[in-house]
Amino acid sequence: MSTYVYGIAGRSHPGLPDGITGVGEPARPVRTVVQSGLTAVVSDAPEGLRPKRRDLMAHQRVLYRAEEDGPVLPMRFGSVAPDDASVRGVLAERGEHFHERLESLAGKVEYNVKATHREDAVLRYVMARRPDIRDLSDANNAAGGGNYRQRLELGELVVAAVQAQQAEDAELVYRTLEQVTASVTAGPEAASWVANVSFLVERKGTGAFTEAVDRLRADRPHLDLRLNGPLPPYSFVEPGPARPAVPGTSTGSTGRIAE
Repeated sequence: MSTYVYGIAGRSHPGLPDGITGVGEPARPVRTVVQSGLTAVVSDAPEGLRPKRRDLMAHQRVLYRAEEDGPVLPMRFGSVAPDDASVRGVLAERGEHFHERLESLAGKVEYNVKATHREDAVLRYVMARRPDIRDLSDANNAAGGGNYRQRLELGELVVAAVQAQQAEDAELVYRTLEQVTASVTAGPEAASWVANVSFLVERKGTGAFTEAVDRLRADRPHLDLRLNGPLPPYSFVEPGPARPAVPGTSTGSTGRIAE
């Protein structure tokens, strides 16, 4: 029977009370696997597990309950090992890393910020900042739209200006929010995102973080900022890119214990 892993805690963690269940239908009882001063919160893994809402919520529920009794390194949904012995092997092999991460993440939560451009708003913003583009647009409009070359020139200028604005806004999101966080890691890229960044935040500092996000929204109304959290610090279990080469375009770590 494969072993489903929810998270990893220190040896002193009491584990979950009897009767707590996790993923699967019927839901599998949660238990612990202990090795090298660490406690893995696990259950039997159901066959054919898929990311259905019921099981996603069960995974989260187990983690939140476990965190009530001490820091836990969260594994992402679907983290499965061949058996309990394999879990012990990983705990023994990577014990030093897990202990360091537990100490580093204690008292902290994760927030993910995804930024996209509001298309009409960013065009207005760019035009207001670029009189050369505005003048060319006005000249084309006065000439009934302009000829092919003029329209092409205007289009190229607008595309380049919007791309430059994407880079500027991604940098602004990173620079502004990192000031009120403990750590930062870049998330997976997507063509529609200006930025996709996860921030590690002290629990006592969550108010300051969300206020910083609200100030960004007010300062840059052409940016659509979607905030997800507080979450278990999934993105910080493993080392990830603290700063993408081009902000918002690098891939973070998965935090999985086994494939």
